[in-house]
Amino acid sequence: MTKFMVLPAVLAGFLAVPAYADETEGHVMAFDRVANIIVLTDKTVWQIGADVSVPADLASGDRVLLDFVSEGETGVTAITALHRLAAALPTGTDGGS
Repeated sequence: MTKFMVLPAVLAGFLAVPAYADETEGHVMAFDRVANIIVLTDKTVWQIGADVSVPADLASGDRVLLDFVSEGETGVTAITALHRLAAALPTGTDGGS
């Protein structure tokens, strides 16, 4: 009887989808501080968890790197970190060298 109970558990272990760490980079188009939602200029929408540190002065035009965990075809399960790579220049300034 024990053999019949072990087999489904072993098969379930083989069929489990592993979680993968990944990252994406882009420019902030909009950031809703109340809902913790970031929209990048490529029109992707990211829900930021309350435990993720977000720069207080994050603004439209900033370049960010998002670290997240995905489960294959199921999609993103959690955003683990947000890093600002570059701040946007104020309107009307020349960023040339």
